[in-house]
Amino acid sequence: MPFQRIEAERLSHSVVRQIEQLILRGILRPGERLPSERELSERFGVSRPSLREAVAELQERGLLATRAGAGIYVADVLGSAFSPALIQLIASHEEAVFDYIAFRRDLESIAAERAALHGSDTDLKVVDTIFRKMEAAHRKRNPADEAELDAEFHIAILEASHNVILLHMMRSIFDLLKQGVFFNRQMMFRQRTTRDLLLDHHRKINDALQARDPVAARAAVEEHLTYVESQLGDLKKAEKNEAVARMRYAHEQERG
Repeated sequence: MPFQRIEAERLSHSVVRQIEQLILRGILRPGERLPSERELSERFGVSRPSLREAVAELQERGLLATRAGAGIYVADVLGSAFSPALIQLIASHEEAVFDYIAFRRDLESIAAERAALHGSDTDLKVVDTIFRKMEAAHRKRNPADEAELDAEFHIAILEASHNVILLHMMRSIFDLLKQGVFFNRQMMFRQRTTRDLLLDHHRKINDALQARDPVAARAAVEEHLTYVESQLGDLKKAEKNEAVARMRYAHEQERG
């Protein structure tokens, strides 16, 4: 008969599975510090030896990492999605910027549609909360906070889509964006008119999500990223024109 004896699962394996799920679902994020060993063992309701065994297994598999005197952290599993050679290659070619925006437009529009359909009420509250913070940051002269919240807003929509493959793929993309590999995000927020339009775009996306309108949510994301693409194209063109103008000016100065 095809029956096998059932054996009790070791407590450390239960801990491993729970931490795995938290990382997979995007709840524990790369670089996030875990609570102390004492606190973790209390939360899991297991002994410290069982906890140490689980942590050792997750470290061996590259999901957790320790920093001397600083504790246990979720490993930077996102950064490893792109090799240093590929990151350098992407950063050195202008067409990669526009491929990046097209990629985001395709996948984030799907994520917004899914978030409107499958996001929980709490998911949508998170998106709305971040948007309200964007509105407050919009009143500041320095655009740094607003640019940072822009990334958080889009990540929150990806989380609300409840597709872990989509979430981790796009988080790796946003990780490169934060490093300035594609472009400096604050460039998009320098002009007041542009900032106003970008906030309107995010308001439109948020309104569609709160109304649970998947068609409007998808269209709003597509409109927003098409605008970003257009603005970056104008900025790149202006940079080239300025470089040519400086060459002409330098030449005129040499001629006396």
